[in-house]
Amino acid sequence: MTDTMIEANGVGKTFDELSALTDVDLTVRKGEIVGLLGHNGAGKTTLVNILTTMLPPSTGSARVAGFDVVRAGHEVRRRIGLTGQFASVDEQLSGRDNLVLIARLLGASRRQARTRADELLETFELTASAQRQAKNYSGGMRRRLDLAASLVGQPDVLFLDEPTTGLDPVSRIGLWEVLERLVDEGTTVLLTTQYLDEADRLADAITVLSDGRVIASGTAAQLKADVGKRAVHLALSEPDRAADALHTLRSAGLNPAQDTAAGELTIPVTASTDLTIVVRALDEAAIDVTHIALSEPTLDDVYLALAKSTA
Repeated sequence: MTDTMIEANGVGKTFDELSALTDVDLTVRKGEIVGLLGHNGAGKTTLVNILTTMLPPSTGSARVAGFDVVRAGHEVRRRIGLTGQFASVDEQLSGRDNLVLIARLLGASRRQARTRADELLETFELTASAQRQAKNYSGGMRRRLDLAASLVGQPDVLFLDEPTTGLDPVSRIGLWEVLERLVDEGTTVLLTTQYLDEADRLADAITVLSDGRVIASGTAAQLKADVGKRAVHLALSEPDRAADALHTLRSAGLNPAQDTAAGELTIPVTASTDLTIVVRALDEAAIDVTHIALSEPTLDDVYLALAKSTA
């Protein structure tokens, strides 16, 4: 088994005259979650469809679990699981029967199918609802059942295409916790999402698509560092000394600004260690503060910056 579980090289896809993907490179290593971000129509689902053998690439090549997605598609399909944007379970069957059916279709014996179904029902906390028809499940329960269905064959690689769309916050967090346990056990995950907090929490690395092209890639920390926007926010014990504080901080080489409405000073900084410079400068000037905090850029900042740069 190769350490590189997903590899796309120069992948492109054209539908008639429309270019959906252009020269996309992507690498996902064993046991990683890689987040694929992008606006609607950015090409995320098209890339997933190529990597899961549902669409052939127009240009370039891709391998999953060491096998070419075109020349050895059957080998790829034996090693992957897929959860799409919408639950794909049979609503007329019970949760347990859905999982047993899939296991039987994958070649398991009746006993093996029942055992695997029961394992997954327990993992996804669906045992108490195992005999209920899926149509009577809540949205969060359906998504958990759908994810369980994609794991029946114990895949090496799991593709999740916006799996938490439409879920309430509690259901989303519950699904995140399940994914984190799966990765701890060695599963590799490619996750497409429009929720930046989801990518920030789960992804070891992030690739951002826009109009079918990769416009950024790296860890969340690296992408945030590229954007910058770190700042120190502080409130003075004596608000009437704001002018003194501004002068002191400017003399220290900083560029503070006063937010009169919030009663704060904001000082843009380039590194978290600059917080020390702020504290030392104010201390030497005998200016006391009641509150001081360092704010870091978020993935929202990254996304907005990238959107502006590609507009």
